[in-house]
Amino acid sequence: MRVSSQRGALAVIAIAQLLALSLWFSASAVSDQLEVAWSLSSGSVIWLTLMVQIGFVVGALGSSLLNLADRIPARRLFIVSAFIGASANLVLVTAGPDDAAIALGIRFITGLTLAGVYPSGMKAIAGWFRDRRGSALGVLIGALTVGSAVPHLVRGVGLDWQTVIATASALAALGTILMVVVDDGPFEVPTSPFSWSHVRDIVAQPRYRLATLGYLGHMWELYAAWTWIAAWVAASDSGLDPSLAAFGMIAVGAVGAWWAGIVSDRSGRAWAAGISMVVSGSAAAVTVLVFGAPGWIVVPVLAVWGISIVADSAQFSTMVTEVVPGSQRGTALTLQTAAGFSLTLVTIWLVPTIAEATSWQWAFLVLVPGPIIGTWAMVRFASMGASESGSGASPAADRGATA
Repeated sequence: MRVSSQRGALAVIAIAQLLALSLWFSASAVSDQLEVAWSLSSGSVIWLTLMVQIGFVVGALGSSLLNLADRIPARRLFIVSAFIGASANLVLVTAGPDDAAIALGIRFITGLTLAGVYPSGMKAIAGWFRDRRGSALGVLIGALTVGSAVPHLVRGVGLDWQTVIATASALAALGTILMVVVDDGPFEVPTSPFSWSHVRDIVAQPRYRLATLGYLGHMWELYAAWTWIAAWVAASDSGLDPSLAAFGMIAVGAVGAWWAGIVSDRSGRAWAAGISMVVSGSAAAVTVLVFGAPGWIVVPVLAVWGISIVADSAQFSTMVTEVVPGSQRGTALTLQTAAGFSLTLVTIWLVPTIAEATSWQWAFLVLVPGPIIGTWAMVRFASMGASESGSGASPAADRGATA
């Protein structure tokens, strides 16, 4: 059976992305169990997440420089990358106390393969949608958000770390099967030949630089919050289960991604992204005030933060697909994500460092400047006018014409 309708393709690609992205936090969700089982130090535990980020950055930069996302069909790149990632992640189940270095290498490979999954999923969706591309990518990012939260849910029901890891690999493998049955969309651009000039031409465009600066502000906040929210909840003594609270805070972001996609198609990409960052930055600041408060106070704050922190993500990607030629779409998306995930290395390390020096109460305050800078970039983007009609992608960009 082949999936060849627009709605069917959106559903299948989004579910495949959800399943594949369960690999991301598969080890981080059980880091406390691994710390005991493998006799890890707190510093070593941080590297279980950092190595995924580093692997993703290396993979994304390599893919950008080699134009892989534009030279290889999006679905094929997704399938191969997700399968390798699922296989590598499953090897982690066999690791023991003496295999910490091997485990970090496996996490690096997992991140490397996710660099072929995340951008190619966005490119595949862009090939199906033009007029409602913001909404479609919002659904995809919502699925990605839930997928990232799944390991916390599996852990939260009381399963051991081996089961959590194996479940993530099984889900990612299922995602590769789903991508096999969906067709390419009518706006999918033909693969393009390799050219060193692609990256130079992309970065030379002012609107691309502003969209990416907004994305950097967003990423300064996002992955550090997702990585350490369980630790913050545990330290705040609010009576909440840390794993389930982390799942809820991350997964509820799907609502924000969906909402912002609809708003961006109607009112403009930069407006939707800017509002999201104002709210999420404010929520990050409020965590200082609600630390140690009862769960009925903490939960609404985490819900608002979770909804808003990822709501803007799809819109930065949508902007990119609308301001670069279609023949450079994959490289532009991959380059943007490489820059953003490079920045996450700083804040994922910085948040627990601040917590150790002061307390977890103040740890998330360092994330607030990111949304402030990102909002400024969106104001500048909107002032340029182009791509802010809210009506979707430029036909010229889909044809591969010069943007």
